Amino acid sequence: MGFLYEWLTGNILEMETAPGSNYVDFLDPSKYIVGTSLRNSRWKINDNLLGTPEFCPIVRRTQALSELLSIDISAELEQLKAGYAEEIFNRATQYLYRKETKSSYEIEQEKPSPDRMNRFIAILYDAGKQPANQLLTEQNLTSLQNAIVDPRYVQSGYRSFQNYIGQRSYRMEEIYHYVCPPPGMVHSMMNGILAVEEKTRDASPVIRATLISFGFVFIHPFLDGNGRIHRFLIHDMLTRDGMVSQGSIIPVSAHMVNNLKDYDLVLEAYSKPLMQRIQFVSDANGELTVTNPDEIGSYFRYPELTAQCIYLANTLRATIRHDLSEELLFLERYDELKRELQQLIDMPDKRLDEIIVFLHQNKGIFPNRRKKQFQEITDAEFSGMEDAYREIFTK
Repeated sequence: MGFLYEWLTGNILEMETAPGSNYVDFLDPSKYIVGTSLRNSRWKINDNLLGTPEFCPIVRRTQALSELLSIDISAELEQLKAGYAEEIFNRATQYLYRKETKSSYEIEQEKPSPDRMNRFIAILYDAGKQPANQLLTEQNLTSLQNAIVDPRYVQSGYRSFQNYIGQRSYRMEEIYHYVCPPPGMVHSMMNGILAVEEKTRDASPVIRATLISFGFVFIHPFLDGNGRIHRFLIHDMLTRDGMVSQGSIIPVSAHMVNNLKDYDLVLEAYSKPLMQRIQFVSDANGELTVTNPDEIGSYFRYPELTAQCIYLANTLRATIRHDLSEELLFLERYDELKRELQQLIDMPDKRLDEIIVFLHQNKGIFPNRRKKQFQEITDAEFSGMEDAYREIFTK
């Protein structure tokens, strides 16, 4: 209790007699995910918390989480990779970087320009390369935000205003889904994110990716771009910690966009309890002010992120077993179909690719309205193409 009082308040208690017992762990490692242990000689405590008073998530070692963490994601990824030709895996990876970028913007219901798409792809390729204590600084995260958002919404640093996530009803009334930490808390909480990264370097990459990425998005330090940076940080931490090799990617955003309800639910698991406690007022310009910051400050600083860890572990497993697996299988079948069609008609690659796209878009039936674009091909040859497609893609 003495340790916790001083840790939380910064006030130093007068102590006549120091504890004479052996050192004890602050968190029970059998019940909690713990960080690197720091000895507090004053209270004979092994400080194995995941962060500092500025920001310190809590993760409970539930049975569900323990079972998920026992799955070797790296081994599953390597096993999947071994089942395909290296050339197919490399092609799939190149495509998935673009798909991941598109999906990350799609979650935000945005359609980026080609230039912003290419910048985000380049950022994903660099995941895990920069030292964490540089990446997670205000300067670097601001540069990242500037690169991925519309130029009109770039910022020069962390926000100095009250941010929130909401929407307008058909009556033009504001509906608030999440009110972010007050601006006065942002800098210290982001400093806390840096400390969490340092204190968890011995923890599971899945845990670290969750704490850093979800911690960031709940702090919401920018007006725009928070969600995309949040999903980039997942890739960065997994690559940094060696779960994913440099140049490879697990397309989590692609899975998220196809399962938005689950993604929304895990975000709401954090935001809904907060919205029952936080109090705020809105002025004539729609600017918010939180009126009970002292009461809800600890909810922001010490979040319970067990559900988010379970979510990310499940998402990674599903992405490898379904999204990534299906992409590799599609490419393998695509190449096989291309070889079959080349046997049927020796035509230029560009024409052949167009035919396969039209076949695939129409579930194996070549659309009649497209046939006029291929007047050199007979109906019998179109039928042969459709038979080849069904044979290969329905295996």
